[in-house]
Amino acid sequence: MTAEGGTVARVTTDLVVRGMTCAACVNRVEKRLSRIDGVTASVNLATGRARVHHPVDVTTEVLLSAVEKAGYETELVQPPVPRAAPRATTGPVGPAGPGGPGHADQPEDPAGPTREEARKDRERLLITALLCLPVLVLSMVPALQFRNWQWLCLVLAAPVVVWSAWPFHLRAARGLRHSAATMDTLVSLGVIASFAWSLYALFLGGAGDPGMRMPFSLLPSAGTEVAHVYLEAAVAVPLFVLTGRHLEARARRGTGAALRSLAGLAAKDVTVREDGRERLLPIEDLVPGQGFVVRPGERVATDGVVVSGSSALDLSLITGESDPVEVGPGRAVVGGAVNMGGLLLVQATAVGADTRLARITHLVTEAQAGKARAQRLADRVAGVFVPAVLSLAVTVLGFWLGAGADPQAAVTAAVAILVVACPCALGLATPTALMAATGRGARLGILVKGPQSLEALRHVDVIVLDKTGTLTTGHMSVVRVTETAGGIGRDAAIRLAGAVEQGSEHPLGRAVAAYAQRTAARDPLPGVAGFLAVPGSGVTGIVEGRRVEVRTPGEGLPASLAQALAEAEAAALTPVLVRVDGFDEALIALGDVLRPGSYRAVDRLRRLGVEPVLATGDREATARAVARELGITEVHAHCSPEGKAALVRELRGGGRRVAVIGDGVNDAAALAEADLGIAMGSGTDVAIGAADVTLVRGDIEAVADAVRLARRTLATIRLNLVWAFGYNAVTVPLAAVGLLGPMLAAAAMSASSVLVVANSLRLRTWQPAPRRPGSPVGRASR
Repeated sequence: MTAEGGTVARVTTDLVVRGMTCAACVNRVEKRLSRIDGVTASVNLATGRARVHHPVDVTTEVLLSAVEKAGYETELVQPPVPRAAPRATTGPVGPAGPGGPGHADQPEDPAGPTREEARKDRERLLITALLCLPVLVLSMVPALQFRNWQWLCLVLAAPVVVWSAWPFHLRAARGLRHSAATMDTLVSLGVIASFAWSLYALFLGGAGDPGMRMPFSLLPSAGTEVAHVYLEAAVAVPLFVLTGRHLEARARRGTGAALRSLAGLAAKDVTVREDGRERLLPIEDLVPGQGFVVRPGERVATDGVVVSGSSALDLSLITGESDPVEVGPGRAVVGGAVNMGGLLLVQATAVGADTRLARITHLVTEAQAGKARAQRLADRVAGVFVPAVLSLAVTVLGFWLGAGADPQAAVTAAVAILVVACPCALGLATPTALMAATGRGARLGILVKGPQSLEALRHVDVIVLDKTGTLTTGHMSVVRVTETAGGIGRDAAIRLAGAVEQGSEHPLGRAVAAYAQRTAARDPLPGVAGFLAVPGSGVTGIVEGRRVEVRTPGEGLPASLAQALAEAEAAALTPVLVRVDGFDEALIALGDVLRPGSYRAVDRLRRLGVEPVLATGDREATARAVARELGITEVHAHCSPEGKAALVRELRGGGRRVAVIGDGVNDAAALAEADLGIAMGSGTDVAIGAADVTLVRGDIEAVADAVRLARRTLATIRLNLVWAFGYNAVTVPLAAVGLLGPMLAAAAMSASSVLVVANSLRLRTWQPAPRRPGSPVGRASR
């Protein structure tokens, strides 16, 4: 349960809802919850979960009671609670979901039944198949029909109609008690009607004669002297529906494989080292600051910093990066990575729900909980679909009987309508595609918050790019330092600048602080008081009683610094000015390199019809140097955070669909203002929190992959919905005019859901475009 902002305190509660079988069930649960004042709910058929937003005075007991009154079993989703108190964060932290990092137990699949229920379902299907096979063979092969064969079929069919179809009858009865109808209502009525007609035929219609033979035809027939026995339809409907449910459940489990694999990366135990001794602890007992050992072949237990040792880490299952990453003392490591080489001693910096793996798992879970616009329409249709089908079946029955048709043909048509019409495919069209796509994206290092983000990504036609940390690596280094003649001197200026930059999160600040520390050798940098960061401008603070500013150079510089500024801009370096007590003391020129995939990313975006725009807080000359190297024509330099947000508003005002990519605090406003915000995974928590898409692997080329994945996903959803609507549009009229028998109707109905899920599963094998060699990269800057 998490709190939300607003004038009225609201919270979000996740529920597991068991027993839903179609989109009509989803609509029913949502309506029941929404009847409570102030409550809104979104129910996902594929995951079997309901996300409920409600006022704090609406208790969970009220929510659980509402779902149970709708006829379904429900329980709260309990997030893991690490025993160690988590550190405070500003990013999009949240529960990792059951079995997430920091939790020792791995969860059952929330989308499916428990293991015991799954075992019972398999046993039910197996016994049903054994009972049905003789009935189907005898009914479909007249040459095998021996004396009194129909009575043997009745004996075998009765357990199928009662026991095998009992779950459908039970759920239909629950719906009836609540004045609601679902797919189970249709299946139950179809089975009962087929069996009841067969009983009539056997006992009153002449079909019980010991020597009776019944020809088989795929199309319904009527008008014979002896009433037909529809025992094959009575058993085929439960058999095909149970088989379809079994295949569908397996396929749906496949769509959630990525989420389960992420949860599986979480370590259960960790070897901690204290006072030179090692001991094994449950992962939930680990606290930030403790040191732990990672041996070759083991997974890193949690996020941390390497204290000693060096090795290569495999991050492919977390970030999608295939190449190992070298780490050594002082380098950060991510929980879930595999140690491929030497022995590492790591100091934990985050545990439980604060870890990067937990955040990734949480984002994927959140993405799978939403609904696309098309799915919301499908759910509304499903809400009236089943009652409409029941009305149609009664109308067709009355029409055939009123027209003087044979009662057998009338019953056949009505039963076929009941069986063939199924809103299952409607309910599965979007969530299964989303589960497969978000899981595949997570494996490739692309995290999408939800279907709305996918829809926005699909339609983006202009993308605003930040420079430092986005197009460039963000690994800045000091190239040259120019001091003012007669000032405090180069070393003193560097020492004071490094001291004030210790509090900065910006790549420029980190580079200055690191350079100052190296210059100072073993002497620690002095502390800073009154630190203040002005996004897009610089930082200021009090160091050893002196006011120190590190900022973007302005006008009126001393001659030596003005010349150094011109040289830095000509070399595409980023200049920063050091001011001490109001006097210009030094100009520091820093350099950065373009990310290896920046040129290819810009080229691929253009090929996808997306125009790149560079917006940076850097100076005009530096910004244009980078833009020329990448082939970007529209450049906006000297952009403050407010300026970037204004640029986004201007582009949107012109009818453009705008995405923004950034990685720092100064990008957060533009990310939130855009139609779609994209954050680099190496960026700050604020940027990631404001973004709709996060590129975990920090590869700018992943932007083009994200656009292609979004387009493929929405195309898959549209195809699913076209099939779901088109299937009913074709089969229901065929059943109404007597051209589709109940047995074929049952097979077609089961196949429709399986086909929708199978089509969604194709997204699990989606591959990004192969990388082509790009142009040589050179030096760039912020």
